[in-house]
Amino acid sequence: MEIMLIAVVSPLIRCEWQLQDWQVALVTTMVFFGYMIFSILLGLLADRYGRWKILLISFLWGAYFSLLTSFSPSYIWFVFLRAMVGCGVSGHAQGLIIKTEFLPTKYRGYMLPLSQVFWLAGSLLIIGLASVVNPTIGWRWLIRIASIPGVILILVFKFIPESARFNVSIGNNKAAIETLERIARINRSVMPEGILVESVNERRGRFKDLMHPKYLRTTLQIWIIWLGIAFAYYGVILASAELLERDLICGSQASVTEEFGDHSQESQSPCHCRLFAPSDYQTMIISTIGEIALNPLNIVGINFLGRRLSLSITMGCTALFFLLLNVCTTSAGLIGFLFMLRALVSANFNTIYIYTAEVYPTTMRALGMGTSGSLCRIGAMVAPFIAQVLMSASFLGALCLFSGVCIVCAISAFTLPIETKGRALQQNK
Repeated sequence: MEIMLIAVVSPLIRCEWQLQDWQVALVTTMVFFGYMIFSILLGLLADRYGRWKILLISFLWGAYFSLLTSFSPSYIWFVFLRAMVGCGVSGHAQGLIIKTEFLPTKYRGYMLPLSQVFWLAGSLLIIGLASVVNPTIGWRWLIRIASIPGVILILVFKFIPESARFNVSIGNNKAAIETLERIARINRSVMPEGILVESVNERRGRFKDLMHPKYLRTTLQIWIIWLGIAFAYYGVILASAELLERDLICGSQASVTEEFGDHSQESQSPCHCRLFAPSDYQTMIISTIGEIALNPLNIVGINFLGRRLSLSITMGCTALFFLLLNVCTTSAGLIGFLFMLRALVSANFNTIYIYTAEVYPTTMRALGMGTSGSLCRIGAMVAPFIAQVLMSASFLGALCLFSGVCIVCAISAFTLPIETKGRALQQNK
């Protein structure tokens, strides 16, 4: 909800503060700048002090600054406060790490992609809320309402356990046993006989471990893939909003000008001001539903083709569909292309999240995810300037850039040195 919020609020703040294209793009960029800086920091802290603590702090931080955003008196304050929200959101990845460290090997490839259902639910909820709240009581109330789920989640944090793998890695076997016994009681099962045995590694969360010869090539290629996937993912989201806001469907602008004449002073203004119509929200909902359309196929690909080949195929298809956006088509055709693009970029994220969480050992898993998330945000920071600025100047040029990056990622995924399908999680380096 927090990430998708910018896409549905952008047209309103553009009109309210008379913003130019680069100023609208800067809002998203600063959100991801905050994410990028804190992603590494929180990853380091999570490997040293625990996943649960960092996850709780990040939710408190994100909810607090998100609520403050609704009271922004000016554009500068809005940008600053959304950047602070980005800092908080960067710690949410620890939730995926906790889940990864509890799931057995044979279930990870099935259960982790199903998390996408909740990302989808948040996206649909914020679009649905925006369609009702934006035209009636305004974007400030939309942000206030959108912060409610985060506050509710904080209240149920006591039901989320600390990772037993993390506790074992720091020598806190007692806490790990208590967590496992609690899980056994909930599942009406019994603990297996024996004791937990694992060597304690004091060297946890060190950046240089990512550069160890065993993981160097993997780390560099993962960073390239994360950067490219985020660039494509947020490019699709922002380009969808931009295509709708500016009505860039083939021939539509020409026909409108031809039939009615160009009476709008807004089209001549550097501060383009056009609010979403109900049909635009409907189109965004349809394209967003696409995020789960390929989930069953994605799960099959991950578990039978493996993580590397599956990711390579979906990245290649993403490149193709970006180019297809340039095909002269109807509104329905555009929705179809956006639908497939959202499905593909979502599948890409599913796969790389799973791969990154699986490939690194427990002592550096959070840091590996944190640095990858940080590099990912560089792609996300650049995406607004391509989707919201370059696309206005050169539509085909922007699409070719998105497509080219996806091709590089497809090659990088195919040549990853380690396949994690069926591989047990590593505890130490």
